[in-house]
Amino acid sequence: MPTIDELKVLQALPLDIKIYKTQQRIREWVDFYGVDGVYVSFSGGKDSTVLLHLVRKLYPNVEAVFVNTGLEYPEIQQFAKSFENVTVLRPAIRFDEVIRKYGYPMISKEVGECIMQAKKARISGKYTQRLRQLEGTWLDKNGNKSIFNHEKYKPLLNVDFNISNVCCNIMKKKPSHDYTKATKKVQITGQMADESKLRQQKWLQNGCNGFKMKSPISNPLSFWTEQDILTYIKTYNIPIASVYGEVVETGNDSDQICLDGCGNHLKCTGCQRTGCICCGFGAHLEKQGEGRFERLKRTHPKQYDYCMNGGGYDTDGLWKPTKDGLGMKHVFDTLNELYSKSGKLFIPY
Repeated sequence: MPTIDELKVLQALPLDIKIYKTQQRIREWVDFYGVDGVYVSFSGGKDSTVLLHLVRKLYPNVEAVFVNTGLEYPEIQQFAKSFENVTVLRPAIRFDEVIRKYGYPMISKEVGECIMQAKKARISGKYTQRLRQLEGTWLDKNGNKSIFNHEKYKPLLNVDFNISNVCCNIMKKKPSHDYTKATKKVQITGQMADESKLRQQKWLQNGCNGFKMKSPISNPLSFWTEQDILTYIKTYNIPIASVYGEVVETGNDSDQICLDGCGNHLKCTGCQRTGCICCGFGAHLEKQGEGRFERLKRTHPKQYDYCMNGGGYDTDGLWKPTKDGLGMKHVFDTLNELYSKSGKLFIPY
């Protein structure tokens, strides 16, 4: 199995070597399944745009599949549909229905899943791994405190709304899995290990190409970083969705080695990341500059109002979306009351 040290070595490589290694992973995948047996999972975001560019440089006829959840920025939807050979899928149910049934996507996928399962365990009277994780007492296989302990978020067991991680599974993954099952094609995705602890764990289990998984999947960009993506876009002049703005240099404060030797830190002048407009995962980590929901208020006020407004208490006493909106203002206010420090909001909006 791959190790964390191997991942760190790969992540430290110059971008030109990373490109070569990624091309090797793509060729291995396509050699195994065939050009007509694979597709690129294309979100319209900058990571999957780089992936599609790399794949189609080698195999111009590979299909791209875009899952239109209705939650993407309008610019992302238009951009994804502007490419040739793109199949558009849709989820079976709406986002507000997912929230009503399971809960809001807050903090992170792993924390959301932990909270959801711990609530179920508490109701059933069982003392489970998830409850231990929220107490900070769960140990890994070596007897050390697990990196998946989330004791900071134990108070979220008692808030008046549910939190979960299932929205992505239902809105994005299930349409792709159903498509894979129907067509017998397998995915190539743009996931990177440095995006979350969960994705790092997945890389440690399967590496870039998961041939032996129950649902085989290729992640040939796994060992890339955000700076690699931006450097590739800038170096090769790759068009990206307009909501990102331009890729610009912000000064020589990064160790990233560019193909042209620039060595500068890069960022987008617009959104740094896109994904679903209403997603709260990672929103509390945006400590500098404009937060995603502050930006949404300025650039897309209609979508912002739908996210924040509405909401009400259901018959079970829990806060949920209503026909007037998702009611996320109440959710953010609750989290800010619990976790804001030194006058800085936990999630600015």
